[in-house]
Amino acid sequence: MAQHVLVPPLKEEDVRKLQLEDTVRIDGTIFGIRDATQIRIFDDKIEPPADLTGAICLHTAPGVKKLPDGRYQKISIGTTTSTRMDRFVPGLLERYQVRAIVGKAGLTETSVEAMRRWGGVYLAIVGGAAALETMQIEEIEEVWWDDLMPECLWKFRVKDFGPLVVAIDAHGHSLYRNVQERAAERTKRFSFT
Repeated sequence: MAQHVLVPPLKEEDVRKLQLEDTVRIDGTIFGIRDATQIRIFDDKIEPPADLTGAICLHTAPGVKKLPDGRYQKISIGTTTSTRMDRFVPGLLERYQVRAIVGKAGLTETSVEAMRRWGGVYLAIVGGAAALETMQIEEIEEVWWDDLMPECLWKFRVKDFGPLVVAIDAHGHSLYRNVQERAAERTKRFSFT
């Protein structure tokens, strides 16, 4: 297992170098997205107001405070469960060339295949790490579609964001699949039928 520092925007070859269980930290820009953001992009067919080419997207709906000058102050920026946004992953990778998604709880085999095909990775963060994540986000640089608050499109500047684990790599490997297979094997061994 190797350790990497990623600085977006990423190229396909950047993520193809990553292997399952490698650890990653991020410096630079990441985009916060959630259900409503992606529904607007994919279901409502509205192009995102930011270029996501080579982006790292974080599944989040942050707690913030709007300041008098219109900027947003971070209060708590944690990661949300990715599974329910699984249907958007192939489009993010193929159409917008997003290269990495940060989330928790994993994605389905459809997304594993999309990452293998188009060159993307899923980076898992420990659930309950919102306090650490919030500290590692240096600034909220931009917010688009604030009518969707808190599920807007966010642009964060981060420093030493992580540690994250490569839980799905760009070669079709998945920690979630591995755990399910091991659990099924153990269940067979301890069956009481």
